[in-house]
Amino acid sequence: MSAALVRLREVASTQDELHRLAAEGAPDGTAVVAERQTAGRGSRGRGWVSAEGGLWLSVLWRPRPGDDPRLLSLRAGLAVAALLDGVGGLPLVQLKWPNDVIVDGRKVGGLLCEARWLGAELSWVGIGLGLNVRNPPPTDARIAAATLAEWRADLDPAALAAPMADVLARLGGRGTLTAEELSEWRSRDWLLGHRLAAPLAGVARGITSRGELRIETADGPRTVASGDASIVELA
Repeated sequence: MSAALVRLREVASTQDELHRLAAEGAPDGTAVVAERQTAGRGSRGRGWVSAEGGLWLSVLWRPRPGDDPRLLSLRAGLAVAALLDGVGGLPLVQLKWPNDVIVDGRKVGGLLCEARWLGAELSWVGIGLGLNVRNPPPTDARIAAATLAEWRADLDPAALAAPMADVLARLGGRGTLTAEELSEWRSRDWLLGHRLAAPLAGVARGITSRGELRIETADGPRTVASGDASIVELA
């Protein structure tokens, strides 16, 4: 599938525009990209600085019978990381559970999956990606930020939009991560072995096939299905 890509100069939020198109019947794989967002958002309602020079993209995912959306954010992270590895010239692209993209220990991007329901039935999910390419990185982020241009000054966010939309449009909806996906995540797991302050105090030990974060706590191993992981120090 090739995503139908709507390119905009400026928009409040690519997610909001995508949800509007979805409500009007836009097909699976439709994507919206903007050169600039005036009201971009990240996870948990945080604002997302979206100046010109970055990739601000949302892709429509419509479920098929039997699809499960709960692992979309993790699968989207794996797809983004693999595509960026293929670009070349970058250090290993790592992932921070559940939705951050990390290069050289700094955040270069994040993912936001927003579902819309009709009663008890899932209608669609907007998969949002914000990626620092050659825009001024935020200076007040909780994790130090970087841009891809630090390693590849020639990268063009407009040129990245179509291939990135295509890989996100092809995401599967299986209910558990495969052994291959778990292995790939482990190879990119930025939290692995770090001591955490949240969502529980302990040491990060990877993820489960259901996408839960494993944490070795003082009271034994625990799993967490959602939350915001913050690091204390290397374990």
